[in-house]
Amino acid sequence: MSIEVKEVSKSYGTQKALDAVSFSINRGEIVGFLGPNGAGKSTLMKILTTYLSADSGEAQVNGSDVATQQKDVQKSIGYLPEHNPLYLDLYVREYLAFNADVYKVAKSRIEEVINLTGLAPEAHKKIGALSKGYRQRVGLAAALLHDPEVLILDEPTTGLDPNQLVEIRDLIKNIGRDKTVFLSTHIMQEVEAICDRVIIINHGKIVTDKKLKNLVKDTKVQQVIEVEFDNAITNEQVLTLPNLVSAKNTKGNNWELTFNADTDMRPAVFDFAQDNNLKTLQLNLKNKNLESVFREMTKKK
Repeated sequence: MSIEVKEVSKSYGTQKALDAVSFSINRGEIVGFLGPNGAGKSTLMKILTTYLSADSGEAQVNGSDVATQQKDVQKSIGYLPEHNPLYLDLYVREYLAFNADVYKVAKSRIEEVINLTGLAPEAHKKIGALSKGYRQRVGLAAALLHDPEVLILDEPTTGLDPNQLVEIRDLIKNIGRDKTVFLSTHIMQEVEAICDRVIIINHGKIVTDKKLKNLVKDTKVQQVIEVEFDNAITNEQVLTLPNLVSAKNTKGNNWELTFNADTDMRPAVFDFAQDNNLKTLQLNLKNKNLESVFREMTKKK
């Protein structure tokens, strides 16, 4: 087991950041850790990296306890925090050499991680002269220097442009082929592109923990149907549809209809049109995706 968390709780004064959180991650998994701002993601990651101590509960990384075997945990983890701390006045190789000394690894490893993270074209520059995407690569290279078994990445693509985002995403996916990766992010497309499994936390509690393919399939979310009729129709008529939660006239004869139902409501909308002497010029069910599942899981009750 790469990561095991059992009933971990953490409070800041009267605010409970983590409330009896439990989960485990097997070797070789790439797991996305999702939640709204303030849900407890960074707090848990800091506990796993030994930066913070839990108030109660237990956590292990590669069999080492984060509270009593901190050095062993630190040796087996590569950590990229949300705000990537770098010495901007150092050259890339100079910075990595400094980290190699800290980890007591061979200097030959520096060129290995430079090539692994695609830093070679910019490795002759000072870090302060690099783009945000390449600075993230430097952070990843430093996290990989000691060849850790587990990578913990907190918002690894924050502030990147679309091209940089794709590059870092591909890099993480490539690294994850032979390491356990635990990453937090607000970018749902990133999780869908990289992760095997998703854990969602809300108000300090785990609200779901499933394989990505099963999470989207199994979670009940409201259906949103876009329909265009050939003639005008009143709001009162639309409100007669069964299981309707809301109806929005978006433009002309176009409507966005939201339903609470287990079955596809498009046949009901089609029948409704026929009963009202209308034709449907367009009838689309918006795809259920990770973003809609996330909203459902973390919405205010």
